[in-house]
Amino acid sequence: MIKLTGVTKLYKHFAAVSNLSLEVRQGEILGIIGHNGAGKSTTLKMMVGLTAPTSGRIEIMGRDMSRDSTYVKRQIGYLPEESPLYENMTVAEYLLFFSQLYHMPRTRAKARIDELLGSLKLYDQKKLTGELSKGMKRKVAIARSLLHDPSLLILDEPNSGLDPLTSFFIIDYLKQLRTQGKTIVLSAHNLFHVEYICDRVVIMKNGKVLVCDNMNAIRHSLGNREYQVIFKSDQRLDYPISEGNYVFKTGDVGEIASILRTISDNNWALVDLSIRQSALEDIYVKLMTN
Repeated sequence: MIKLTGVTKLYKHFAAVSNLSLEVRQGEILGIIGHNGAGKSTTLKMMVGLTAPTSGRIEIMGRDMSRDSTYVKRQIGYLPEESPLYENMTVAEYLLFFSQLYHMPRTRAKARIDELLGSLKLYDQKKLTGELSKGMKRKVAIARSLLHDPSLLILDEPNSGLDPLTSFFIIDYLKQLRTQGKTIVLSAHNLFHVEYICDRVVIMKNGKVLVCDNMNAIRHSLGNREYQVIFKSDQRLDYPISEGNYVFKTGDVGEIASILRTISDNNWALVDLSIRQSALEDIYVKLMTN
């Protein structure tokens, strides 16, 4: 679906993106994370043709962006991080205006607007966009990016600054779009949402890709695993106590096997055995601070 080969973007002598090679597969959700200035937004802007790379090659749907950008742009739905609306227009007027830019027949446009507003739970089409809450404005912007039913969505911080319920609604909505065959590339600072929704994750630092893989592979190569055993004993033991139970934690599977044998041999009561794997946030902090 998307292929970037040796892509670099220079601003004077500063490399916002440096020698980036990346492939996005059809039908997946790819998340790009990194610190402010890591090159996330620049990468997305190059994908949608808003800025040209200084060097390297970008192919989307088999087309070279440097030669076929007009065709490619018609297949993309783009949501920038900052997306102000025309606040003196109603929701319906605003979306109808953009449907005309896509040369959509009016009857089809109205049906599509009704469909999108219903799925996004935006029921008051006659309300001025300037009167909407921030979350509702973001939903309108998402509807705008989906008007022409694009097969590829490029979303820069789609739930930035939203309250938790609206934010999670949007993340779930994007997950539903994948079931419709959409390919989605998004940047985000909420790492829990990235871990929840994305098939693969790209971690960028200073314009370069440090990691690009699925979460299982990232955890295996960069994460840690902690085992926890909670048990009861009538003996006085040198283990931490929580809520009247002894708690034993370790990252060594051999030590866990040993304590389980001890519990069994002494007929102590096993309350709980759990395994905690590193979250994306743990791995991200580790990479950014090293």
